[in-house]
Order: sequence, then structure tokens, then C-alpha cells
Amino acid sequence: MKYLSNEQIPDFFSSLQATHEVRLPIMLPDGTRCLGHPGDGTVALFGGALPAKPTAAFFPHEGPVFVAASEGFTEPSAPEKPLLVVGFTSRDLACLRFIDRFFAEGWRDDIYFRNRQGALVVGVSGYCGPGGASLALADGDCDFELVWDRTRWLVVSHTGAGSAIVEGLAETVSDGTLERLRKEMAVYEDENEKAIRRASELIRADRVPDTFWSEIGDRCIACTGCNLACPTCTCFGVQDWRYAGRVKRSRMWDSCQLDGFMREASGHNPLGTEGLRTRRRIHHKLAADPDRWGEISCFVCGRCDAVCPTGIGIFAVARELIERFGNI
Repeated sequence: MKYLSNEQIPDFFSSLQATHEVRLPIMLPDGTRCLGHPGDGTVALFGGALPAKPTAAFFPHEGPVFVAASEGFTEPSAPEKPLLVVGFTSRDLACLRFIDRFFAEGWRDDIYFRNRQGALVVGVSGYCGPGGASLALADGDCDFELVWDRTRWLVVSHTGAGSAIVEGLAETVSDGTLERLRKEMAVYEDENEKAIRRASELIRADRVPDTFWSEIGDRCIACTGCNLACPTCTCFGVQDWRYAGRVKRSRMWDSCQLDGFMREASGHNPLGTEGLRTRRRIHHKLAADPDRWGEISCFVCGRCDAVCPTGIGIFAVARELIERFGNI
């Protein structure tokens, strides 16, 4: 097993730019973090999950479908270099595993896999969470993992492609540090996970009345922050842009909290109230997806609760739902 000092991290990822399109957490001037390129800012692996969903590297907010013009019709080609995306926590990796399944099911989504195919994913774990808090080890679901043990980054390969990337690192670790960290950071179900699972049980048992969703919906201002932040939200719309004699078709993230999300051409809207749309947002993650995929599609990353200005992220709604209907 290899390791890197914190000072070596920027040069290590910069060296990979010759063969990969590298995206990694960087610090912005306002003190927040986002995915960027080496050289865009200071590398910022500490701090836990990024505020924005890292799955956007493969399913971007706006992605081209084709361009039509008088001289012909063109579709985007695959990236010249495969993506190498750094910064996924263990929960983020579970989200990525889920949307990989989603976009591969039935009609395989070529647009998604144009970016995803051949990409390398790098997890981040260890004592690098907010304020030095621990992040659970990934132990898979990524090509290699950076584990901060408070003094250095242990580099743990999980695939052959990951091993090939890090094989040039000369340093090795064989002192049992990784095994100790794995025991220290054993994953236990936290209170939010328990709340999500209990809320799922109540919704699937039809214990939650429509009046509850109307009350929650009255608090929604349709800012769409919950959907824009959620790594497992996959809804999109299609938009045509006309300019300079060309038409560019793009697909763009959509939100089930918007009035026009399911409105039909006739004007009929099966989700015509904010209560119905809010119910759909929660029901989709906690009931419909378990029925279809065999697992809840909320992986407890906490982003929707962090961004919701009115306090109706999925954790908050689950706790209120349990308090009111858990003993009926």
C-alpha cells in the first residue's frame, strides 16, 4: 500500500492531467469548496462531502445531445481523456453506484456513459471530515481511496485501473494503520439513517395521510435546491437553443418541485399541488425506489437538509413523519 504526504497531493494529481481529465475539490475565494481542475485553486480534500453533488461530473446540469445545422447533424464525442474524479465520500459512492444502475437499466443511457465509461473515481475517507471528524472508509465502489490518518494519505487501490495509477508511488505502508482505521471507523447506523428507514416503513404501509403532505408542501417555496443538491436525482428535461443558424439540443436537470414538472400538453397536471409534488419527492426515494431497485435511494448524504431554506429536507420530513404517525 502506498501513501502521500499532504504536500505531495497537488503535484500527484497535476501529473495525471496528461492522461486524464482531472476533477478534484478546490477551495473557492469565499471559503466554500467545489469540484475543479488542478490549478484552479488550492486543493481542498479536507471538510467532508462537497456541498454540490459530485455525481454531476457524469450527469451535468446541462449536457449537449446534438447540434443540427445546414451542413449536417453532429453529436458530442466521448471526452478525449477519461475523467478522474476525486472527493467521493462512502455515502457519495453509494449514490454513484445507484445512478450507474439507473442509467444502465433498460435503454442504456449513452449520454451518461459517454462521460462515465472509463472514468476513474477516487474516494476520500479517514479523519478528514469537518473539523477533523471521521469519514467511513469506502472499502470499494471506487478505483482507489485516499485515507487520512492525521499525518498522511494512505492510498488504497480497489481496482486494477486504480493500481495502475498509483503504482509509481515509491512509498509503502505495512504497519497495520489501515486495519486500525477500519476498526475505528466501523460504520454504525446513525440517527438519520434510522429515521429514513422508519419513515420508509410508514410510507410503504400507507400510514401517512395526504393532509401531512399538504402541510409540508405549504412550506415549500419551489427553490428546487433539494433536487439540485441530491446525488441520486436523475430527472431531466430537454431544451432546444437556436443561434447562428444552428439548433443545439441539451438536456438539463429538472425538479419534481416545479409546477410544470408533469403538466401535460392538455393542461392537466397529475401533480397539480405543492403537496402532491412534495409527496412525490419523498415517496420516490423512500417507497417507489425500494420497490423497483430493492434499496432506498436516499443514502443519507444530508445535502437537501443543508440547502433547504424552509427546513423540509428529507431528514426533517422523516423525523416529523415518525413523530406524528409512528405510533398510530
